[in-house]
Amino acid sequence: MEALIAIMIGVLTACGVYLCLRNRTFPVVLGLTFLSYAVNLFLFVMGRLVIGQPPVITGSSSAYADPIPQALVLTAIVISFAMTAFVIVLALKARTDLGNDHVDGKEEA
Repeated sequence: MEALIAIMIGVLTACGVYLCLRNRTFPVVLGLTFLSYAVNLFLFVMGRLVIGQPPVITGSSSAYADPIPQALVLTAIVISFAMTAFVIVLALKARTDLGNDHVDGKEEA
């Protein structure tokens, strides 16, 4: 199971980096989204998911689920949503000002 999750994180990261290096704005936004998904998955997996245990230590219970990774992932989801919305608005503004959707603002030859 760990190998499958590691492969998924690697694939998401590779796709995100590849798309971030494109010259159009939509693939760049999609690449940033893939990178944020990879980071969220990495943070969630590093918390060692425990099923059926309380998130906080109660009394003499020795097994508990760590709430910190879940809080970090929730925060990362909110931040990535805000970042994606900002980049989309920025790309739309650049599209209306420059007349094209290239990252550098120049048409292809």
